[in-house]
Amino acid sequence: MTQLIKTIPEMRTIAAGWKKNGKTLGLVPTMGFLHAGHKSLIDRARAENDRVMVSIFVNPIQFGPGEDLAAYPRDLERDLETCRAAGAEAVFFPETSEMYPPEARTRVTMTGLTETLCGASRPGHFQGVLTVVTKLFNIIHPDRAYFGRKDAQQLAVIKRLARDLDLPVEVVGCPLVREPDGLALSSRNIYLSAEERRAALVLSRGLAAGRSLLAAGEISAEAVKAEMKAVINEVPLVRLDYLEIVDAATMEPVAAIDRPILAALAAFVGRARLIDNFSWPESD
Repeated sequence: MTQLIKTIPEMRTIAAGWKKNGKTLGLVPTMGFLHAGHKSLIDRARAENDRVMVSIFVNPIQFGPGEDLAAYPRDLERDLETCRAAGAEAVFFPETSEMYPPEARTRVTMTGLTETLCGASRPGHFQGVLTVVTKLFNIIHPDRAYFGRKDAQQLAVIKRLARDLDLPVEVVGCPLVREPDGLALSSRNIYLSAEERRAALVLSRGLAAGRSLLAAGEISAEAVKAEMKAVINEVPLVRLDYLEIVDAATMEPVAAIDRPILAALAAFVGRARLIDNFSWPESD
């Protein structure tokens, strides 16, 4: 039985009761419209903790003007069924007014890691992410929190948040999950028409081309980026937002691939903005 919790006081009481009884608690923060990638996070949390909590909250302050806040896909009943099937004990599903009362004035910011990639193309996005994740950690006090590596920059930012603020939570990165044809799973994939979905497959092909160059010994970041862009730009329906190779620790661009790196991209396919990446050396 998966319990649906809508208020912060009730959430605090339930989580505190579990912790008082010596139970470890795993948190899977989501914005809902759950897919197999989210389920893999819940499965990992289930394997490593006594109790599992899934939060479902479409966080308005991480969306910028003109982004898809109002249109973001939602299906609570389907999400609850996914959580039940995966064995989550509870789902935290607060209203926006519960998380951000009108008098709220505080936001959490970070320098450095948040200024490139999605941080550059979506100003304010990571302030919203950091604020909501800090609130969730303070409300629920999980022992572990699970995030997918598809959002690699977000994972790095949240790990730094926990480290810098001495938050007593282990931030666990989990493998990126793909469809059999290579498309990275995303709640926004539902926006794609059949033609756009076929076009979107070029993103994983472009990354694979870059990975092949690295495996052959190429160390020039510009050469690898040029190869990936050449592949992706062959498909007119796909418009790159960014494609970068950055230091895996700092998220700063590199010229030579002489350290662990992240090759990351964001692209518009129709009205969907999709992200994808790979780490080198491979981390999964």
